[in-house]
Amino acid sequence: MKNSLKGALLSGLVFPGLGQIILKHYKRGIALMLTVSAGLLVIIVKAVQRAVTILEKIGSEGGAIDMSTISKAATRASTTSDSLIFNLALLLIIFCWIIGVVDAYRIGKKKDKGLIVKP
Repeated sequence: MKNSLKGALLSGLVFPGLGQIILKHYKRGIALMLTVSAGLLVIIVKAVQRAVTILEKIGSEGGAIDMSTISKAATRASTTSDSLIFNLALLLIIFCWIIGVVDAYRIGKKKDKGLIVKP
């Protein structure tokens, strides 16, 4: 398999930055991996905070836990600032994912042509 295809597939289908690591561009790969991991961490923390808030509201109201109660509480619990942070983290992940695929393909293409011997 060509380096360009291998790098692009690993960065696109497995995890951003993995293609760079396989192609021996460690700094770029680690930077992409850390950035995407930080974005995922922000999304997970915000989701857990929102879930705890919803469960606290349902518990304080003494309501039964069913899907309609949860969806109503979720609608009331969402705030603009949480949505903005969530959306920014998601955009950062998508941006890094695209950059990772394009960069891995570009590095692999140069390696395939013999233009890059060492990073």
